[in-house]
Amino acid sequence: MITADEGQRKLAAILVADVVGYSRLMADDERATVAALKTARVVFKDQIEAHAGRLIDTAGDSILAEFKSVVEAVHCAVDVQQRMVTVNQDVAESRQMFFRVGLNLGDVIEESDGTIYGDGVNIAARLEGLAEPGGVIISEDVYRQVRQKVGFGFQDSGRHTVKNIAEPVQTYRLTGQKEVSIEPRHRHAALFVPLAILVLVVVGVVGWQLTQTSAPETETESSDRSALSLPDKPSIAVLPFDNLSGDPTQEYFADGITEEVISALARLPDLGVIARNSTFRYKGEAVDVRVVGTELDVAYIVEGSVRRGGDTIRVTALLVDALTGSDLWTATYNRALTPENLFAIQDDIASAIANTVAGDHGVLRQQAFAVAKRKPPSELSSYECVMLAMEWQRRISRASHSAARACLEKVVENDPDYAAAWSHLANILIYADNLGYDTGPGVLDRALAAANRSVELAPGDPLAHWVLAWVHFFRGELDEFKAGLERAVDRAPRGASFLGNAGLFVAYAGEWERGLALIEEAKTFDPYFPSGYHFGAFFDHYRKGAYKQALVTAQQVNLPEYVWAQALIAAAYGQLGRVDEAEPAVKRILILDPEFEMTARANRWKWFRYQEELLDQFMDGLRKSGLDIRGEVVVSDGSAR
Repeated sequence: MITADEGQRKLAAILVADVVGYSRLMADDERATVAALKTARVVFKDQIEAHAGRLIDTAGDSILAEFKSVVEAVHCAVDVQQRMVTVNQDVAESRQMFFRVGLNLGDVIEESDGTIYGDGVNIAARLEGLAEPGGVIISEDVYRQVRQKVGFGFQDSGRHTVKNIAEPVQTYRLTGQKEVSIEPRHRHAALFVPLAILVLVVVGVVGWQLTQTSAPETETESSDRSALSLPDKPSIAVLPFDNLSGDPTQEYFADGITEEVISALARLPDLGVIARNSTFRYKGEAVDVRVVGTELDVAYIVEGSVRRGGDTIRVTALLVDALTGSDLWTATYNRALTPENLFAIQDDIASAIANTVAGDHGVLRQQAFAVAKRKPPSELSSYECVMLAMEWQRRISRASHSAARACLEKVVENDPDYAAAWSHLANILIYADNLGYDTGPGVLDRALAAANRSVELAPGDPLAHWVLAWVHFFRGELDEFKAGLERAVDRAPRGASFLGNAGLFVAYAGEWERGLALIEEAKTFDPYFPSGYHFGAFFDHYRKGAYKQALVTAQQVNLPEYVWAQALIAAAYGQLGRVDEAEPAVKRILILDPEFEMTARANRWKWFRYQEELLDQFMDGLRKSGLDIRGEVVVSDGSAR
């Protein structure tokens, strides 16, 4: 055990990482390995700084860093692993460089030169050795601090006796999914390598929506996946849920859950759902899902079971890849059961399953992203082009915006009756206006025309109505916004993404209590809700002057490439007078958007058009953080204040 006789004790979150198979890589090609390691160190350094951490040592192939915030440490670990997948994309498989990452929260001793020692560091180093390639292992102390504060899930990895540590260490592996009493049938949850390939977070129609679900996928499986999908949308079948209660009278509840899941999935756009009559013929049979997939011509299958014990009902659902037979997602829902809430429970569980499997940030979206990302733009189908647009909304960068917009404009030209493409084109034009990507005249007029076209083509589609409402919000047409929003919610009363979006912008329109209530309702229907939902709570705390709570909330937003997410942190630190701690966020803002300060002075932030006092308060926080936001503020109607 490393000890030190001098130095200052403190509590810190410790990150330790090293390269998988470093000796083999060096033996194969020293020059290439050294170059790759230098690139990886830049990735680590950038992310550590972006998450307010301190890089301490890079001896050999290892990385040692500390963080004041354990939440930031976890986000940093995930972001590093994601970016390493991107770095590896153009590298031969035998030369790809992966890291194991261990995280611990513990007491350390800091020397005058910044070096740290102690069990807190040693445990992190031992955890790193337990991680899988591309994975992250955390200690129980980290788990207790972050389990309710980040949008990732955790799998119990057991207690381990590690070298030079007296007591066994309880460990957890980050899986990329938020917990919902997960009970996997097999021990093959996704590592962060395939997780990053499949997109850690999938957004809906608004850029701040992220989800952090995962789905394992190998290169072979993904290459065959597109062949099994329908031309324009993925296809799915729901097999009858098994009654495991030992009581034949409970069959009605299992059948009811099955039918509700089918109905909930059928209401979602861009999803082909096999009818009940075709799937219930498998009831009571021991089936091979690969055979069922071939017989029904579907790419995915949902199956599950129902078990009742006294006044408690447990429903387990599973999403299976019909090509390989592998599990992509599983979760268990426990509910207290009374005669009065029977049907409500069926509705709630069915909605949760449908949102998680096929919602805007569900597992199927991730599968579609994985296919679309590997194709050149010229080979993308219309559906895959929509997926590209949703991927842009995850990243919100100028370059990916241009690619997504060009793809969508090509789709609506070649496939003018594709409603979803019109909706996403309207959405991306709104962002072009608000983020300053397109300052030309008439951008919102074109967005309005695209949104109206989508509603015309698909009057029953909640997405179309939501995007139309959103255009009205930014055009200053508040009554039309509220009316369109209600139409969207009416068409998807249990649609998590629409409730979440509605809540945020209802709050921005000034109805804070109702807006926050809608966001909380969205969370009940989407167990893997995107971290962008925290924007509403942040601004509620901020407008009330509760800056410490606002900062905690801002740190739960996992949107590292979205300049606004960094702006939340900077403004909160600014109002708290903690300018030094705001510096990493300020630097990150200017890296993501070098023109941010100019944009802020011109105020293109039209979501504040109904909250002018909050706009002033927020910009005041940004000024105090060190950003050069000075002079006249121009409100959204063009007048100066």
